Amino acid sequence: MLPDSSIIRRDFYLNKISPFYHNEMIKVITGVRRCGKSVLLRQIQQELIETGTPESHILYISFEDYAYRNLLEGEKLYSYVLDHIDTSHTWYLLFDEIQHVKDFERVINSFRTTHQVSMFITGSNSRLLSGEFATHLAGRTVSFLMLPFTFREFCMFTKKHTDRSSLEQYMRWGGFPLTVQAPTDEMKEAILSNLYDSIVLKDIIGRHPVSSPHTLDRILEYLVASSSLTLSGNSIARSMKDIHVNITAPTVYDYIRFCTDSYVVSRIQRYDIRGKKVLSFEEKAYVVDLGLFHLKRNRAKDEFSLITETLVFNELLARGYQVFIGKTQKGKIDFIAKRNGKTCYIQACYLLASEETIEREFGAFDSITDNYPKYVISHDEIAIGEREGIIHLPLLTFLSNESAIPG
Repeated sequence: MLPDSSIIRRDFYLNKISPFYHNEMIKVITGVRRCGKSVLLRQIQQELIETGTPESHILYISFEDYAYRNLLEGEKLYSYVLDHIDTSHTWYLLFDEIQHVKDFERVINSFRTTHQVSMFITGSNSRLLSGEFATHLAGRTVSFLMLPFTFREFCMFTKKHTDRSSLEQYMRWGGFPLTVQAPTDEMKEAILSNLYDSIVLKDIIGRHPVSSPHTLDRILEYLVASSSLTLSGNSIARSMKDIHVNITAPTVYDYIRFCTDSYVVSRIQRYDIRGKKVLSFEEKAYVVDLGLFHLKRNRAKDEFSLITETLVFNELLARGYQVFIGKTQKGKIDFIAKRNGKTCYIQACYLLASEETIEREFGAFDSITDNYPKYVISHDEIAIGEREGIIHLPLLTFLSNESAIPG
């Protein structure tokens, strides 16, 4: 079944993937559960047909569809596909949530080497980009990380204006497609709760050696509710002891890795701007969607600052930036964003409510001597202009206009 015409095109991703449609590189689409990967795969199928690929040359399989329950072993999948394709022309193989298939890596590699195929695969676990798959297919894959709706996609889907009222809704409920289309707040909260539970059970506990599911759940809650705070295995272990959960720092880091494998949170490393090197063990974690943040939030003192920083981070990620935390002689820069050979620096805060706050946010760049563009992004309605070449962007402007930060 092809996509309903009422579903918006995920142009963020289609435009990135389309140059590879007829390429032998394996297109790997990853992202958190229910962010829209299946719909995107159907949209790719539709685009292939609309641009001249015969529908009879496309094989689509969703491994979460009960109809394909007998294909969850590599040997059976291999035989099934062989029965449906031949060598007389190029075939387009679209495999949705392929991580459910045992030994899928060998199947993918075999078809790549023996048939004329263009393959697209999706999954909600980073295993697709590591381990045996990476060993067999090094240099033969191109990967695309997918996130829930950005603010602009949220407005397109809901047919709302890109104004502050829409932004407040987006900041509260996030961008998971199922949540966005739910008609009531009660339904939105129920969907988010069920989604969170399925991520914990299916994408984390179901795929990793978790000795204590309860402890894993508490650590994930901590990461989600503390989005944008610096990670420390020791401090998390201490906070777990406060609620009578005993765990060591190394185990904490294992559980954090399990959580990031499911894409529900992202870890970013700190980068020493002066020394031009990535610093080990100085990381932050950001929740993939603010609906989950509100579901698990602990009403931290700087909650709105955490929300603003998380929004900016996820938007940069969706736009294809490589993102680091910046370290300077004086302190930190919230983000170093790199894309297409260009770099910029970004500070994110809630409101520039006082001259002291303005001096702190703009002054964070004082010790940086290079000429890369510098921005301060805040939730203020009106831009305060430039200060010594540093540009202020209201959050709404940044989220609504991709060209607000060129490059």
